[in-house]
Amino acid sequence: MDISTDIWGQLAVEASQVYLSDGTMRSPFADTTIEKLPDKVLLHIFSYLSHREICRLARICRRWRKIAYDTCLWKNVSLRPEISGLHVGSLEMLLSLISVRFGPTLRYIELPIELITHTVLHELSAKCPNLTHMLLDFSTAMQLHDFSEMQAFPTKLRYMCVCLSEVIFMEGFMRKIYNFINGLEVLHLVGTYEKCEEEEEEIYEVINVHKLKSATPNLRVINLYGINFIDDSHIDAFSSNCIQLECLAVNFCNKVTGSTLKTLVQRSKRLTCLLMNGTSLKSEFVMQVEWDKCALLELDITATDLTSECLADMLTRIPNLKFLSAGQINGFNDTVLKQWMELGNVRSLTSLDLDSSDNITDEGLLKFLQRYGHQMSACCLSGMPHITDQLWMSILPVLGNCKIIVMGTAEKLGVNIHVDQLMDTIASNCGNLERLELRWDPDNLRFSDKSQKAIDILRVKCLKLRCMVLSDGRYYETVKANFERADRITVVRTTTCCRVSPYHLLRNYNDLIFN
Repeated sequence: MDISTDIWGQLAVEASQVYLSDGTMRSPFADTTIEKLPDKVLLHIFSYLSHREICRLARICRRWRKIAYDTCLWKNVSLRPEISGLHVGSLEMLLSLISVRFGPTLRYIELPIELITHTVLHELSAKCPNLTHMLLDFSTAMQLHDFSEMQAFPTKLRYMCVCLSEVIFMEGFMRKIYNFINGLEVLHLVGTYEKCEEEEEEIYEVINVHKLKSATPNLRVINLYGINFIDDSHIDAFSSNCIQLECLAVNFCNKVTGSTLKTLVQRSKRLTCLLMNGTSLKSEFVMQVEWDKCALLELDITATDLTSECLADMLTRIPNLKFLSAGQINGFNDTVLKQWMELGNVRSLTSLDLDSSDNITDEGLLKFLQRYGHQMSACCLSGMPHITDQLWMSILPVLGNCKIIVMGTAEKLGVNIHVDQLMDTIASNCGNLERLELRWDPDNLRFSDKSQKAIDILRVKCLKLRCMVLSDGRYYETVKANFERADRITVVRTTTCCRVSPYHLLRNYNDLIFN
């Protein structure tokens, strides 16, 4: 009797601790506050924050300040405030940060022109021995600092990105670092393509590529983006010295015609990725290349003026092409697709981007995708007014392995797009989908009061979906609200600030990213 009384008494005490006086349940963590969390847990929480937010939190109390200054939080640092980085007011402050806060844990740093001095680079070399990634932004420079006294530079760099100026010659700086960068594996030279489009100005060769290639024999990935002086001789120079070359990107280098492509392919036996979007390729040069002997897996020839004959010749000779981006080409038509299917090897293809290929009919695409759609990881058929939801409803059942899908055009159509049925079909067939973009004008999208159900099904069945891009309008607001209610806040975005690209599937995608 006494034992049972003790048990009931203990249960009563526990019940009183769980329930409040008004009968509601009391959380067992009610007395736990953030001050009671151990430092390791706080450090982990801080690791998800930007450096701007970490600096603000450092003002809260001494404990948080100590955690905020932990070098583990300062492995990757951007000091470019215009691109979400920190603003450092003076060189003295930066030198102090390098010594006290960055130290041996620093792996990646971005420096704007005002902070690129021989003193800063010397200090990084001495205090940050594990620095492997560096971005140097000279794009806004009107004058370089004096580097005549520079005797040291980080020696373990594997990745370097140099944002070039239109008018500042880099040789005085580059001459000082040639002896320190022979271990580079990834090189980005970023030009001023966007600025040059606005007005015609005299073009200067602001960096000596022929000398640079001699100092970097171990390059695997070369990205020459939007540089107005880059031509075929520069491609030839890199290919003559970089025997490890796997990926070459010359997107928006409009002086590249392809005259040295044959030599490039002959020399670079490891070349698997060639990106030439927006170049001035000439068909006669492209047809001279021994494509049948190359190891090429990934090719981007978007917005080039290649002829149908050249496209058919090239595609039927590349033995194991996996990734093709060939949008905005008038010569890409049904005949090219037919010859590729009959004479080439399409069985390896996993990514196809034919954006704005108006000369391909929906019948031609339907035949091609019904045969090869099951092997696709990315399918981008945007920018074509004649490709509507009717074709997509026919081909989505065979795109079950797709991770990336882009559909629709920003042009206003004479027909409506029944988006509810489209969402149902995507949800039923594309469970592996990660990125989806619908570019149709909001006025062309037709949806009903039952749209929430279709969106719910998509959200529940496509659990890997991390990015869904829509044109700004009523349907975008509906989808965004639905995903936000399910705590998937970052998934839905607008076409004004985001675009889906099959580039995510490139083998060297992480190396090709630059800020």
